[in-house]
Amino acid sequence: MIDPGSPGLPHEFADRITKPFARFLKVEAAAGGLLLVATIAALIVANTAWSEQFLAFWHMDVGLQLGALDFTRSTGHWINDGLMTFFFFVVSLEMKREFALGELRDLRTAALPFAAALGGMIVPASIYIAILAGEAGVHGWGTVMATDTAFVIGGLALFGSRVPHSLRLFLIALAIFDDIGAILVVAIGYGNALNFVAIGLALLVLGMIAIAARLGVRSLPIYFLFGAAVWLCLDSSGFHATIAGVILGLMTPTRIWVGVPRLRAILGNVLDARDHEWSGDTSDRRELVEAGRAISESLSPLERLEMMLHPWVGFAIVPLFALANAGVALSASDVQPVSVAIFVALVFGKPIGVLLFSWLALRSGLAALGAGLNWSFLTAGAFLTGIGFTMSFFIANLAYPPTLLAAAKLGILLASLASAIVGLLAVYWVTSRNLEKPS
Repeated sequence: MIDPGSPGLPHEFADRITKPFARFLKVEAAAGGLLLVATIAALIVANTAWSEQFLAFWHMDVGLQLGALDFTRSTGHWINDGLMTFFFFVVSLEMKREFALGELRDLRTAALPFAAALGGMIVPASIYIAILAGEAGVHGWGTVMATDTAFVIGGLALFGSRVPHSLRLFLIALAIFDDIGAILVVAIGYGNALNFVAIGLALLVLGMIAIAARLGVRSLPIYFLFGAAVWLCLDSSGFHATIAGVILGLMTPTRIWVGVPRLRAILGNVLDARDHEWSGDTSDRRELVEAGRAISESLSPLERLEMMLHPWVGFAIVPLFALANAGVALSASDVQPVSVAIFVALVFGKPIGVLLFSWLALRSGLAALGAGLNWSFLTAGAFLTGIGFTMSFFIANLAYPPTLLAAAKLGILLASLASAIVGLLAVYWVTSRNLEKPS
């Protein structure tokens, strides 16, 4: 038995909600700083004498070709379509965890960021289409739909505890909702001609994953192989391959395999044999191995995968994506109607849509403001949602021809910078006013 007087606090159910969310915030805040460094580095190199070689690197073909099977893609494709699948996988895991275990289990709490995300997609896309009606580039309306989580949370981290927890939750949930919305738009609006054989194979593999989970297969390498097979099928299906990350994330179980009573019993057996030698093929060593597995399986697969992958996504994949996509040779000639439409839609359309649909959701009684969240903080946070960046670049690469891509990227950069400045100044003003109020 475990000594009740042993060091360490007892675990409460609330820890399963607050601790993963706090860890998510810390990774996102730090990743936001690294993302900024990668963006600045890409911009600097793209505007120097090394620009041609730097940009050509992302178009270099990498892969294997085995007879008729061609697995060759450009470096940029492997990043944007391959590695970014892990980004969407983590986003999907976080959304499922918040709905299953977190604060979004309450429908009225979840309704506010959902409504805000819906408005933050519909209004800017409508403004974009209205500005470019009948002109080249109107097909890129999906570019202005999403919010960059890392930059937003990184910006809020500058204000520490002066920003209420409910605002961070609202903005993270909003960003997750519109990231999922954007990837669905990508799958439907920016796909190619459908290959029904590949779609059928993808569904078959997904069915095999569900059966394996039902049979109790718990080996992560096996599921990673299944996931790679789903990605290859969807990459050939006409849908965008990154939707594999969303589907697999939603399929990941939230139920733990080893509960607390069983874990205590297993650890008790090991502690009773603590004076024994662990070497050799003995029952004591087998119990020790079983205890190690039990500790691992006392977390759900969803939590283990998020803990494993989130730092890699935040500190490696997303900064690498920025290096590959933020390299824009800045020139006044690149300012085209597409740039203006993106700027107006993100800087003005995003906050207008977020606030309008939030007001409608609250007015109708479908949603409720979180503790500590008021209209001042909500308005300040709404300006930050115009930071599109990661998802905007992601969709821009699919939506625009090469002749308009530089103009679109310039619009995204300027809009994200303007939204960050206005949003951070607004948050600073609101927090300063709160500090001046008598307690």
